[in-house]
Amino acid sequence: MHHGPPEQPQKRQVEGFPSDPVHVDKRVIDVPQHQQSVHRCHSTGAIPARIGHNEWMGEIVVIRHGQTEWSANGRHTSTTDLDLTADGERQARELTRAFTTSAFVAVISSPRKRAQRTAELADLIVTDVDNDIAEWNYGKYEGLTTEQIRAEDPDWDLWTGGCPDGESPEQVTIRLDRFLSKLRPMLALGDVAVISHGHASRSLTARWLGEPVTLGARLSLDTGTISVLGHEHEREAIKSWNAALH
Repeated sequence: MHHGPPEQPQKRQVEGFPSDPVHVDKRVIDVPQHQQSVHRCHSTGAIPARIGHNEWMGEIVVIRHGQTEWSANGRHTSTTDLDLTADGERQARELTRAFTTSAFVAVISSPRKRAQRTAELADLIVTDVDNDIAEWNYGKYEGLTTEQIRAEDPDWDLWTGGCPDGESPEQVTIRLDRFLSKLRPMLALGDVAVISHGHASRSLTARWLGEPVTLGARLSLDTGTISVLGHEHEREAIKSWNAALH
C-alpha cells in the first residue's frame, strides 16, 4: 500500500478499485452525546466489519453536500450546478471534525460542483468522480418545490413515479446497483467515502440494504451530514444516519 503524499484528484469513472489505494485525511466522528445515532468511524488501520468467517469489509461513509440556495428553499436540484451558500460552506468545513488522520481507500464524488466543493472544504481529496451517484434527474421538475409540482399534479410521488423527462425509480435503481457493484471490491480494502446528494444518497442506502429505492422516502437526510453504511454480522446495515456536526 502506498504511504506517500496523496494523489491529486482525478475526474474519472470508478473502474474496479485503485491498485494503489490513495491515503486521505479521515477524522473520527466527534459529535454531542445526545445524538444517539452517531457511529464512530473506524480507520482502515482498525478492524473493519467482519463478513462470514474469514472476510473483512470496510464501510461506506456517505456525505451529503452542504446547503445550496435551492436546497434551503426546498427546490429540486439535479443538473443545475449551484455553489454552496455561506452556511453550506460552513457545514462542509465543520465536516473536518468528523475525521482523524487515517485512510480511505477511495473518495468518490458526484460530478456536481456542490459535492466536489464540499469534499474540498472537508479536506477530502477526491480520487474518483462518478455520474452514477449524481442526484436524480428531475426533468421538467428541476428547480420546483414539491408544493409547486403538486399544484399541477396532486398525486405526484418522486419515489414511485419519477419525473417527466427525467428519471424513473427503475433507472435510478440500475445506476445505483451498478455503482455498488463497483464499490464492493473497494470495501475489501477498507472504508470508502461517497459525496452525493439527498435523494441519491437515500436511494443508495435503500439499495445497499437490498430494498427498493422507495425505502428512501422514509430516510430523512439533511445537508452537510454524515451517514455510515456497513454490516451487522453478514447483513448490510445502516451503522449511523444523518449525523450533523453543525
